[in-house]
Amino acid sequence: MSNETQMQTFSVGEVTFGDGRLTIIAGPCVIESPEHALMMARECSRRARAAGLDYVFKASYDKANRSSHASFRGLGMQQGLEVLRQIKAEVGVPVLTDVHDVAQVEPAAEVVDVLQIPAFLCRQTDLIEAAARTGRAVNVKKGQFLAPTDARNIVAKARAAGGEKLLLTERGVSFGYNNLVVDMRSFPIMRSFGVPVVFDVTHSLQLPGGLGHATGGQSEYIEPLARAGVACGVDAVFMEVHNNPAAALSDGPNALPLARLEPLLHMLRDVHALVRRDALVKA
Repeated sequence: MSNETQMQTFSVGEVTFGDGRLTIIAGPCVIESPEHALMMARECSRRARAAGLDYVFKASYDKANRSSHASFRGLGMQQGLEVLRQIKAEVGVPVLTDVHDVAQVEPAAEVVDVLQIPAFLCRQTDLIEAAARTGRAVNVKKGQFLAPTDARNIVAKARAAGGEKLLLTERGVSFGYNNLVVDMRSFPIMRSFGVPVVFDVTHSLQLPGGLGHATGGQSEYIEPLARAGVACGVDAVFMEVHNNPAAALSDGPNALPLARLEPLLHMLRDVHALVRRDALVKA
């Protein structure tokens, strides 16, 4: 694109974004227990290393936007952050979690490597600015109601607050009721703003509110959609992964079963290598 700006490159621990490598951001939707989160971090990390891909563990200490008031929300901030601290220490990987309010930003920034702004909060200026001011990497999920060109305003807000480590995430766009679609044009459009772009493939396959009391999903389409996103040149793929999605306490219907993770990562590695080779040839 003629209006492209220079790509922002930054490191989070031993993971670098924006330098042409592919990173996997994966883990359960919510921290269900310390033991489960630690097991998932180890298993996902092992599979990413086997595929030669960088890895960031993700899980939420609180899911503040569940469909039902009776749904499991997580362990809470204090206990959840302790679990993430343990994962960093014992597994040795960067960690990512959501923040929902300005008051959560500083405590979370003391522990995690990447602060994530949920899609429904992507227009909350105070929250974006507070996260950017911490100096931590910030991943803002583009809302289901935004065009990719609108994400330029998110970048401007974060940069005006001093944010130098910014990721933008595509997680699907509302398509009628209880459905999402992914506009593949959004990846090159958002990358043209000079920030690395993440494809949240599992949330893109949600059926929001599709079960009435909870969100449904179509996990059977994760592999083809992930391949398509990597072919479009994304910098990272975000996936919610669970060893037993049927028993998951949040977002089970759209989660990738752990057993399917390793073959998918090898496929994504190969697709990324092909796309990267083509880009270098054209350069």
